[in-house]
Amino acid sequence: MSETVDIELPGLGEPITLSDRAAKRIAEIMSGEAEGTMLRVAVNGGGCSGFQYAFTLDDTRQDDDLVLEKNGAIVLIDSVSQMYMGGAEVDFADDLIGQAFKINNPNATANCGCGTSFSI
Repeated sequence: MSETVDIELPGLGEPITLSDRAAKRIAEIMSGEAEGTMLRVAVNGGGCSGFQYAFTLDDTRQDDDLVLEKNGAIVLIDSVSQMYMGGAEVDFADDLIGQAFKINNPNATANCGCGTSFSI
């Protein structure tokens, strides 16, 4: 007989947000792209910690996408990725190490050094 294990994600049901810094940087990037281009954030299997974030440009909204809009920036997140990102904030860091989008995710129990990979 097989057992099932339910994993309760701490942020499940919580809104996913976009910081002012991220919105500003996304709007800057999109100003150089074709009309209707948006940033897509997804959670994929892989990376050194089990899951990794993917950032791509997309011009098509899917029916199940969460659409975050702030200060002219639009971010799309698919329904599967939303399950792993509840309560998370999409942010942008500009520091001595460099510039990068960051996800501050309460569901992540561990992160890798690069910040794009996490485990639950």
